[in-house]
Amino acid sequence: MLLVIDVGNTNIVLGVMEGLEVRDKWRVSTDHRTTDEFGLLLKQLLGVGGIEHIYGVIVSCVVPSTLYSIKKACRRYLNEDALVVGTGIRTGIRIRTDNPREVGADRIVNAVAAKEKIEPPFVVVDFGTATTFDCVDHKGNYVGGAIAPGLQIGAEALFSKTSQLPNVQVTRPAKAIGTNTVDCIQSGLFFGYMGLVDNLARVCKSELSGAGRRVSCIATGGFSALIGGSCTEIDEVDEHLTLRGLAILWEKNRD
Repeated sequence: MLLVIDVGNTNIVLGVMEGLEVRDKWRVSTDHRTTDEFGLLLKQLLGVGGIEHIYGVIVSCVVPSTLYSIKKACRRYLNEDALVVGTGIRTGIRIRTDNPREVGADRIVNAVAAKEKIEPPFVVVDFGTATTFDCVDHKGNYVGGAIAPGLQIGAEALFSKTSQLPNVQVTRPAKAIGTNTVDCIQSGLFFGYMGLVDNLARVCKSELSGAGRRVSCIATGGFSALIGGSCTEIDEVDEHLTLRGLAILWEKNRD
């Protein structure tokens, strides 16, 4: 089995892959852990999943302070040197931005995964701590995108920056016109965020659609099922897109 690890600002998602299929998946908080703490966590999760053998590990990480512990834990507890997504890794995608080194590893992983399943041009929307929009042109080049505050950040900002508004669960309300404070906040978060996503996706599609080309849009990430499925500009939701992208990159670089 291949172990894939996607380290985000809020959560770490770990997946055990059979080819491009997700055999098991776990989501844990991105807390600071020592090498031994992370190694023991790995052993515990793999044991719960009944996974006896790991033949490789690949990591995408946007929190550099956690990477050392993760790499060392994989070596010590799994006897595997983790492949880290970064400069020099073979992706099959040219990065045509002002500074390619600035592009987050997770964004490239998503672009690689999307390119395997849909024809360019396309937009990938990843609902994480931040919501990112990643654009690949008709030639298969990564050309940039957009970054917006994540949905949970919006909810937390309302709670922390106001004196009387409560912290609410992010969910889809029954209707847009709320009749109490909680419903009103949930409406503003959900329907307002739908508008943000649809408009940004629409503009990105327009800029990619030269010569009348159809531009697809695929969504992934923690809130993709909740928000993505309601957005008119999103054609497909794949919650495991990043994990599949890591598995694809492993195959491209395993030698």
